[in-house]
Amino acid sequence: MSRLTARFWVDAYLTRLRLFDIAAFVVAHGDDTGGAVLVKLNTLDGQAVVFHRSFDLESDARVWAELAKGAEADVDAAVARQRGFDPDLWVVEVEDRAGRHLLDHDGLA
Repeated sequence: MSRLTARFWVDAYLTRLRLFDIAAFVVAHGDDTGGAVLVKLNTLDGQAVVFHRSFDLESDARVWAELAKGAEADVDAAVARQRGFDPDLWVVEVEDRAGRHLLDHDGLA
């Protein structure tokens, strides 16, 4: 099975967010083909959570899991550490007071 490029996935994700009137933007542009993607959800109240794609062995499926959660500054530090390990990493920031990120919707895992 072929995989989508990171650039294609990010563009599709941003489009889906726009359809739901959820603000989002690319904070870090990673490798277009093989870069991993982090999604930071900023609830605009000083709190944030960052998600990374992982593989769930129990369900045998790709899922979005929390990498860090809490004060936005702490979450930003976690993202910076990950970018230090992987310069090809994409970071998409979603801003939504209601905490919507759509990662649990079909087709985004």
